[in-house]
Amino acid sequence: MNKVRPKKQLGQHFLVDESYAKRVADITDRFTTDNLLEIGPGMGVLSKFLNEKKKNLRLIEIDRESVEYLQKNYPEIEVIEGDFLRYDLAKLDWSEFAIIGNFPYNISSQIIFKALENRELVTEIGGMFQLEVAQRLAAEPHSKIYGILSVLLQAFYDVSIEFKIPPGVFNPPPKVMSAVIVAKRKKEFVLPCDEKLFFKVVKACFNHRRKTIANNLVRFNIPRDLLLQNQFAKLRAENLNVDSFVELTNFVSHQIEK
Repeated sequence: MNKVRPKKQLGQHFLVDESYAKRVADITDRFTTDNLLEIGPGMGVLSKFLNEKKKNLRLIEIDRESVEYLQKNYPEIEVIEGDFLRYDLAKLDWSEFAIIGNFPYNISSQIIFKALENRELVTEIGGMFQLEVAQRLAAEPHSKIYGILSVLLQAFYDVSIEFKIPPGVFNPPPKVMSAVIVAKRKKEFVLPCDEKLFFKVVKACFNHRRKTIANNLVRFNIPRDLLLQNQFAKLRAENLNVDSFVELTNFVSHQIEK
């Protein structure tokens, strides 16, 4: 079968350099699970090295042409034809697993949100992102790139940037640098607050980055005089770490319950 043609509408940039594929596969040696789900494997350049790890590997691919290529060239690997963002991860019948892949840039943030929604299952996230996104995921407070994704991912996972990848190792080459991140789920990944409210508070606080916490929390219908009593009221969202957002969430919860 001929090689698969990358499709722009799917955000496909196939990794073609095997030395980088091996480096990405090697990060799984530090994972706590042998169950791996590779997202968007394309022509399986990374899959080949993951398969050599002798772990429980499954592939999920939305592109029919890629699915046919993978089934022919890697018949020993289970290939799921489907959209990861819509796929019911409970169907994998794994109590826990890690996700890995050369994530399409146009849905990379959505992949993170899906992993967060299923954090009781997903022990690690390893993959290639646009460098700017990778830096945002690993950003620390007091930074202009520290935002919603930074806080939400770091609330449940320890995040590190492993190495950068140049455009020339992809087909077609993207116009930006890429980077590989590893996010390892924390031993204590249950927050001491209402987690659903935590997500809402974080998103609200970053809704208008230049506004203060007090101004961004008006949507929760808390009297302004009470909001201003909070120690974070006059700060901006980028100044709060995860623990501060947990504390803020408990404050909001207490006020809502009154």
